[in-house]
Amino acid sequence: MDADEFVTTLRGLSHRYWGTHPFHQRMHAGELSQPELQVWAANRWYYQSAIPRKDAAIISNCPLPDVRRQWLPRIVYHDGAAPGEGGMERWLRLCEAVGLTRDEVLDERHVAPAARFAVDAYVEFARSKPWVTAVASGLTEMFSGHLMKARVADMLAQYDWIRREDLAYFTNRIDAVSGEGEATLALVVAHCRTRADQDAAVAALSFKCDVLWSLLDAIDLAASKQ
Repeated sequence: MDADEFVTTLRGLSHRYWGTHPFHQRMHAGELSQPELQVWAANRWYYQSAIPRKDAAIISNCPLPDVRRQWLPRIVYHDGAAPGEGGMERWLRLCEAVGLTRDEVLDERHVAPAARFAVDAYVEFARSKPWVTAVASGLTEMFSGHLMKARVADMLAQYDWIRREDLAYFTNRIDAVSGEGEATLALVVAHCRTRADQDAAVAALSFKCDVLWSLLDAIDLAASKQ
């Protein structure tokens, strides 16, 4: 495929993204109870905590110093440059805002088995696939900015006990994810030089959409028992 066709094919997977999942739709409509939001936050924590490990796996497989330097700030963004900073810390604060303690989030007692399986499969994918294929799996960044904006607005409107500062993970991430999505797309287009590489990239992005959807399926089932 030429570059335009390749990009169009990747962007064409936007309908597979988890923004249309019934659980997300209920969240945005204000239909979740506080215990259901707690299940969501605790299980999403497991996904958030895996992102730096996924990114480290990509770096470990990449022989190109320029790409490693480009990718390293993602790890720092999520882990934080110092204790008490970073995306994971902001997610923990959201967990506390919905009524969870740090201890119960960090010991993963609320993580559903299927959610753990889906997230672990994503990390293993990054470890075992060529680096550019693993990078392509993260192109869900292209689809997430508008969803984060809607989530902030809808959660503030629908759940009056949630404050804007509780949603710092999303408000901070909106701008970052837009730039990262474009940079990731440029990287994938530049390094997928054969049709086989391009097909693998499309399949990787499809796989990531399946991971996210499966994660929400697990959360939805666990929340229904609250």
